[in-house]
Amino acid sequence: MTLEFRAARVTLGDFTLRADLTVPAGARVAVIGPSGSGKSTLLALVAGFLRPDAGAVLWQGRDLAPLPPGERPVSILFQDQNLFPHLTVAQNVALGLRPDLRLTPAQHAAVAAALQSVGLAGMGGRRPAALSGGQQGRVALARVGLRARPILLLDEAFAALGPALKDEMLDLVAGIARDGNATVLMVTHDPDDARRFADLTIVVDEGVAAPPQPTGPLLDNPPPGLRAYLG
Repeated sequence: MTLEFRAARVTLGDFTLRADLTVPAGARVAVIGPSGSGKSTLLALVAGFLRPDAGAVLWQGRDLAPLPPGERPVSILFQDQNLFPHLTVAQNVALGLRPDLRLTPAQHAAVAAALQSVGLAGMGGRRPAALSGGQQGRVALARVGLRARPILLLDEAFAALGPALKDEMLDLVAGIARDGNATVLMVTHDPDDARRFADLTIVVDEGVAAPPQPTGPLLDNPPPGLRAYLG
């Protein structure tokens, strides 16, 4: 049940990212490093938005390359939350079950339960524009929880939120990951987020993703490139 980057390499213009590492199943992993170092590129290889030029990305020993993004065992959260403004909150969550929104009564009940689990009970009929930024993040998390995919990718999903609200979101993600035994990769620029959320941390620097290390000791004694980035 591991996520493995097996000598994976991808080149975009004059930038190359290399990754040769394994992420244990069920781990919560921060991905940290300077801007432009390749953090989002690493996630894109897992999501299927990019394919490696060499090597492979494997889940449970299976090469993910033949699978298009929609068929991969992956959910992803971006900073904009990917909510559809013309759909209600409940419909946005229901997309995690059926893209055509033709839900059974049991599935409608599951959507309501998912909204309740993130503190949005009774808000299913609203539009995203009527919600705060934090509430929109909760809608996206409810959809992720309903999808129940074994890999969850967060690409600075809560970077625009204040510290207290961001902590709430990270705690919700931790609960969803724990309930579903999901493996989480979280891109962040904030070492405090890594300490709060992640057991392990991958440092991406100068186009190389290093194998994950325990977060606390790594941040207490960072390698030179990370030390220069953190200041």
